[in-house]
Amino acid sequence: MAAQTHAVTVEDIVQALADRRRRPIEVVYEDLGPGVWGQRREFPDHDRIVLARSLPSVTRTLAHEVGHIVFRHPGAAVSEATLAADDDLIAYMLSQRSAGWSDPDREALHEWEAEAFAVRLLQRLGQFDRGDDWRPLLCFDEALG
Repeated sequence: MAAQTHAVTVEDIVQALADRRRRPIEVVYEDLGPGVWGQRREFPDHDRIVLARSLPSVTRTLAHEVGHIVFRHPGAAVSEATLAADDDLIAYMLSQRSAGWSDPDREALHEWEAEAFAVRLLQRLGQFDRGDDWRPLLCFDEALG
């Protein structure tokens, strides 16, 4: 997809992915909770990638969140009117998570897949930046399927 659209940045990849899926992807910056660098939120008619305002690496976090979309991981379901979470609600949600409300193995797999995607995507885009021959990467990808 990236080669067909001549996408050479993560932002280009976001747009190409949105075009291919015929589903807009909006990238916004917000204040997120401690230790949260990014989120993918699903709306009925579009996706939103939310990045923390004080990110150490915008590109890496954006690539990670794109990985969640590529792998079709479920995003956080969000209604049109989102309420701000106060400390009591956050504590309750964390207690539910630790009590087995979610599937930690599945979440861990999703995070691993998204991170593996981000690493590989940034490696490939880095090849374009350096002007190196990227054919070995294509052959490597083809060999691994």
